[in-house]
Amino acid sequence: MTIIDSQVHAYEANTAKRPWHSVPNWPAHVTGDEMVAAMDKVGVDGAIFISAFSLYQYDASYAVEVQRAHPGRFGIVKPVDPDNPAVADVIADWKATPGAVGVRIMLPHDSGRSPGDPGLDRILRAAAAVDFPVNILFWGNLDDGIALIDRHPQTRFIVDHLGILQPRVPPAPEQPWADLPKVLELAKRSNAVIKVSGACTLSREPYPFADIWDPLARVFDAWGFERCLWGTDWTRAFAVVNYEQAVEPFRLTDRLNESERAMLMGGACAKAYGWSPKV
Repeated sequence: MTIIDSQVHAYEANTAKRPWHSVPNWPAHVTGDEMVAAMDKVGVDGAIFISAFSLYQYDASYAVEVQRAHPGRFGIVKPVDPDNPAVADVIADWKATPGAVGVRIMLPHDSGRSPGDPGLDRILRAAAAVDFPVNILFWGNLDDGIALIDRHPQTRFIVDHLGILQPRVPPAPEQPWADLPKVLELAKRSNAVIKVSGACTLSREPYPFADIWDPLARVFDAWGFERCLWGTDWTRAFAVVNYEQAVEPFRLTDRLNESERAMLMGGACAKAYGWSPKV
């Protein structure tokens, strides 16, 4: 079984060479080399490296450096700017970048953007034109996210983090799965797949987080395993779980058979991004 983590963030320390835009509650650094070491320790073959927007905004140069150093281990995704009138050219250039597998947009509840935002339209038309999947974060804002997906049926979407707002620190909210009905409704959109990423942060129980499996079973039933992409969202999730704790519950659970596990933990991701690791 090839294991692919659908979302990781690696980054350098905050220095004048490559300063952070903001300082989240993350470790001081998780370099590409350190990310590979963490993956090797628990048997993760490859990962989709999402350039961290909170640190680097629209600059994905560090992701490019890491992919160049570890070309068989990472596919890379770049956030793109809806306010850039030349964003279609940015996407075309990124498509030609070795290891690039998609772009990302953000539509949280406080984004100030509507589903009809012309900048988002530019991005989604441009991505469809070059057959690039668009990673989209709209946790806490599912109605607008669903409306945006419906506006662009020719664009392929990869929904971040189950579409559900996840905590950066414990404990999980009292009703962590309150938006699950909307997530299940979203499954009817054939142009979308969903990342089952950061799921362990929604648990209100200690490791190995047994209470996540009943709601996840509903996700799997609605979306199908071929449209569900397991991921850790390391390092965003680090204050809740360590990397091993985000991997092992899925590798070891008896709630998945081996074919389901293989699809969830690698097969669906390889299909969605058109990328597989070469270890």
